[in-house]
Amino acid sequence: MIVCRVALTAAEDYRERRGAHRAAHIERIVELRQRGFVIGGGPSPDGKTADIVYRVPGPGVINRIVEEDPYWAGGVWTAWQPRDFSQFIEPWEMPPVVLDGSRQVSIVEGDAPDAEMASFALIEARGAGRLAFGGFFPGGATWALMRSPDADAALAELEQSGLWKPGSLTARPLLHVL
Repeated sequence: MIVCRVALTAAEDYRERRGAHRAAHIERIVELRQRGFVIGGGPSPDGKTADIVYRVPGPGVINRIVEEDPYWAGGVWTAWQPRDFSQFIEPWEMPPVVLDGSRQVSIVEGDAPDAEMASFALIEARGAGRLAFGGFFPGGATWALMRSPDADAALAELEQSGLWKPGSLTARPLLHVL
């Protein structure tokens, strides 16, 4: 199985477009999650982007999954960029679906020169309940869904390990829907 993070871009008028497609999108993505194809994700607080992590059996499957989504078909999403993880730290449990924007988290990204060693920091953070899931792309680029809505706290969690390239870590908010 391939674990793939998809970065999505919404239409400028996504707020107007999404209403007609939201129920079908939520129903479909929850069903895909129940079948094991969706690990988790959600939109940015302003709704202009989203990050969803998928688990798919092969390279071509992600195209179909994204392009059959009601948000893609309805023009709510206008662009998407997949990126396969080379190493992934799975969630211990799937949290309930939260649609009201109340579960705010931070996405931390940066470069780990030694992803094998840095993976221990992510595993430790998951064990302590501070990482939901995340991993490494080829070359050591990191994408981690940290449970803290405080970007500084999420950054500090990884910076203090000394396993990431100095100055490379950044954090941004996400509404953790599923």
